[in-house]
Amino acid sequence: MEEQKEGKKQIPLRLSAKLYRELAAWAEDEFRSVNGQIEYLLTECVKKRHKGDDPK
Repeated sequence: MEEQKEGKKQIPLRLSAKLYRELAAWAEDEFRSVNGQIEYLLTECVKKRHKGDDPK
């Protein structure tokens, strides 16, 4: 149980069949699982969001 606190969290996610098919095709193109593709896309979105926080 301790590992889950610091490790990856599991969340339920509901997607339309169409969106799932699109993600699955994209994931296959990039040699990732659907789960890996979703995690990658979310990580990239968070990085972009944080870049907008940097005042220059």
